[in-house]
Amino acid sequence: QVHLVESGGGLVQPGESLRLSCTASGNIISIYMAWYRQTPGNSRELVAGDVYYADSVKGRFTISRDPSKNAIYLQMDSLKPEDTGDYYCYAAQLGHEYWGQGIQVTVSS
Repeated sequence: QVHLVESGGGLVQPGESLRLSCTASGNIISIYMAWYRQTPGNSRELVAGDVYYADSVKGRFTISRDPSKNAIYLQMDSLKPEDTGDYYCYAAQLGHEYWGQGIQVTVSS
């Protein structure tokens, strides 16, 4: 079992930045981690994982990892109102998938 805990969301104004964190605990051997989001009226989508970035966030979001802490991060710069939504940490391991509880990001003036 893998347990994921996210942090770092909140309310910001357009153009500002946020950094999301996700820490994994449990059996974290050979684990793949990524970030998804669900914006209002849309289905959940992959935002960033390994070298992949959704077109809508390229050049603004950066995923990074700290293996020593079993953590991944999502640095979100130049935030736009359309980035508003629930962000989820995702992990996959040996055919099993895990999701964090989700964290809200609101971009509004």
